[in-house]
Amino acid sequence: MPKILAIEDDPTTGREIVTELEQHGFEVEWVADGRDGLIRAVSGDFDAITLDRMLPRLDGLAIVTVMRSTGVDTPVLMVSALSDVDERVRGLRAGGDDYLTKPFASEELAARLEVLLRRRATAPPLTQLTVGDLEIDLLGRVARRAGVDIKLMPTEFKLLEFMARNSGQVLTRTMIFEAIWGYHFDPGTNLIDVHMGRLRRKVDRPGQPTLIHTIRGSGYALNPPEQPWR
Repeated sequence: MPKILAIEDDPTTGREIVTELEQHGFEVEWVADGRDGLIRAVSGDFDAITLDRMLPRLDGLAIVTVMRSTGVDTPVLMVSALSDVDERVRGLRAGGDDYLTKPFASEELAARLEVLLRRRATAPPLTQLTVGDLEIDLLGRVARRAGVDIKLMPTEFKLLEFMARNSGQVLTRTMIFEAIWGYHFDPGTNLIDVHMGRLRRKVDRPGQPTLIHTIRGSGYALNPPEQPWR
């Protein structure tokens, strides 16, 4: 019996999701809070997750971003009343596997989850990330650029992996803190600036195209040379 985690703060929608999925033979655990949802999501105990975009304490984008940065590959169906194209693209780029807008037919929700579960059963595990000439070996925990190994400390590797998993997306300081150092770290420190400076000196060596970009007033982004940040 596939086990589904439903992260949804609206009681009516939450009950509808549970009822519909149980009728389709799923075992469902319902969580109504973003922080609690993240704790359950990163446990790896579920076959798939339905994730509301707007949640109390922690929103859906942050949840799926942290999941992917920590290596949790559970399929995620994002559910949201935000239906414009930019929002759907943000959800998918953050790590969502599918996006369903509210209001939705409960039968469609179940059908989309079934598709995600079939896809996961046949998909090979992700072992490498590539951004331009940067290669990250997730099994060997080694990064290379243009074939040359980059010597990284564990936190630097984790930071680079997080950025590569979200290549092309602006990563705010809050998102980086939550993914790398956790929620209780003081965001007023210059910790991110120090680590990002060290990482940039190792990844973007003199004479090489810039991969790590500072987005003034927003955060940071990792983009391949053929897609420079503007």
